[in-house]
Amino acid sequence: MDTNQYLEMFLEESKEHLQACNEQLLELEKNPDDLAIVNEIFRAAHTLKGMSATMGYEDIANLTHKMENVLDAIRNSKIRVTSEILDVVFESSDALEEMVIDIEEGGSGKKDVEKLVTMLNQIEAGKSPLAVVEEKTVKTVSEEESGGLVYDDFEQTVVSQSIEQGFNAFELKVILRDDCLLKAARVFMVFEILEKAGEIIKTFPTVERLENEEFDSQFTVVIITKEDAEELKAKVQKVSEIEQVEIRSVQFHSAAFEVATTMEAPVAGPVVQSAQQTAKKEPTATKRSSSAHSANKTIRVNIDRLDVLMNLFEELVIDRGRLQSIATELQNAELNETTERMTRISGDLQNIILNMRMVPVETVFNRFPKMVRQLARDLDKKINLEIIGAETELDRTVIDEIGDPLVHLIRNALDHGVENPADRIAAGKPEEGTVTLRAYHSGNHVFIELEDDGAGVNRARVLKKAIERGIVTEEIAETLTDKQVAELILSSGFSTAEKLTDVSGRGVGLDVVKSTIESLGGHISIESKEGQGSLFQVQLPLTLSIISVMLVQMQKEIFAVPLSSIIETAIIQNSDILNAHNQRVIDFRGKIVPLVDLREIFDTGLPEEPEELKSVVIVRKGESLAALVVDSFIGQQEIVLKSLGNYLQSVFALSGATILGNGQVALIVDCNALIK
Repeated sequence: MDTNQYLEMFLEESKEHLQACNEQLLELEKNPDDLAIVNEIFRAAHTLKGMSATMGYEDIANLTHKMENVLDAIRNSKIRVTSEILDVVFESSDALEEMVIDIEEGGSGKKDVEKLVTMLNQIEAGKSPLAVVEEKTVKTVSEEESGGLVYDDFEQTVVSQSIEQGFNAFELKVILRDDCLLKAARVFMVFEILEKAGEIIKTFPTVERLENEEFDSQFTVVIITKEDAEELKAKVQKVSEIEQVEIRSVQFHSAAFEVATTMEAPVAGPVVQSAQQTAKKEPTATKRSSSAHSANKTIRVNIDRLDVLMNLFEELVIDRGRLQSIATELQNAELNETTERMTRISGDLQNIILNMRMVPVETVFNRFPKMVRQLARDLDKKINLEIIGAETELDRTVIDEIGDPLVHLIRNALDHGVENPADRIAAGKPEEGTVTLRAYHSGNHVFIELEDDGAGVNRARVLKKAIERGIVTEEIAETLTDKQVAELILSSGFSTAEKLTDVSGRGVGLDVVKSTIESLGGHISIESKEGQGSLFQVQLPLTLSIISVMLVQMQKEIFAVPLSSIIETAIIQNSDILNAHNQRVIDFRGKIVPLVDLREIFDTGLPEEPEELKSVVIVRKGESLAALVVDSFIGQQEIVLKSLGNYLQSVFALSGATILGNGQVALIVDCNALIK
């Protein structure tokens, strides 16, 4: 069976099932006696096992099968849930994720999971998972050396079901010559021959050890094939530097087969189950069939196709602007009517395309609960993570970039925000700290907030370090508000950590967080109360591709200022301009706002005659404001954001360019860079 056509579906669904496993395992840790949760995990693991076996990824199927055995023992009350057991199951889940990612990156999905399988076997037998790992390793080697491979239940099932379907199962023992120089190369040649003849289901030593030449002069391969023994042996013996090939057929008694009849399919070919078997195995069949109809309304679309669609639409937006410009010049009633209709339809189309690209932030958030659990154990802290608004949607391009900054913020909150249980009790707080991650829409922005009820930012320590690093002077330090002091930890290379830890240092990596968020057209702010906790707020644009701007003119040049940064436009008189600390400023609604002349910044030239009135655009970055001086306003327009290319990556105060309706290129002003 050609499984390549199903690979993309297998990868997507495997990730979904593993995510479901992780989420339910966290729930199980909180409610160890809730068998309904165990059933959910079992169902996800069971489906993953069947899918991977059918696709031929036996390492994934084998490990999942062992996990399934442990879960089955839990739901049948043979063993009780403990943190020790969950640690092993979580570790197994991590290994499965690594295997799936390896397949996605073009690998074979193989991984040495012998230690994990051993621990899962011990758990199933009611023993401690750690007690006999070393003993088991020694035992396995001695059994191998004594002349026979050790087969687990899953491998016995594969062999038995394959034989039932007319395949042969052989154990090939290949002995290399003592003077063999390239052992790994000979192994590869043998594997190449065998993979053309059938399916390899087991090796000793493991594939990793064979590739690294971590074996003496012999190795064993188990293969499912239609070919006969002598034919196979002759093919392998043709490889140079092979001393000897021993081959024997593999068979198991029916009892071994009966133990594992619940397998969906062997590696060699699919097994068809009767309706009665399916009904026995899946008690919720009726419930699932009712939801099957709604599932058919959803299709999976490759992200690359959406990117192509978006690029085509961006070109359409540019041509739409061109058409509007021509219609305005010609003043033809029919052309104007057609242009307006096209504008409305393309506007609706734009909303649909943007919505198709929107992804819930839970795709990023859902990896954090497991991370927080592990970090809390590493730091010996008690931490409860609350997630609010995970259904809030963001453009995929923003989602792809926001994951790493949030990881930095969470690690920082856990390591330096939330205190140790003893310190919390001494401060009159509950010993379990709470970290809240929330997301919500507001206008054309998405806000992501990370709040903790920890120690907050220590003002004295932060100021001391900032003065030492030359970030602020002692005079300025005395005038800073608590909010401004807290935001000093976002400065480059800033850290107040007494000692560096594996988790984070307060400020280590936070400057990277700030620069990443600002590169997305976003903004980060911090509010902190010493002894009570901190709130990190990240503001992000809904999308990065098509933005609304105010077009402004300076001499013959046109620039675009993003509307998301603009508070308002105004006309001011020369008499309104004041001087403070060698900086021109204006009084804007009771606030002193710096005046920045874009004509000087971009060297477009100043008017020849002195101006009585100046046109200004008031822009904001967080709580900081600036007034940008321009020649005149043109109007609001939706434009397509195009990058300046690899050669112009660090141009001051410009974030990109766009093509206007008349074919002219307009540069897009980066307001964040202009506000200090």
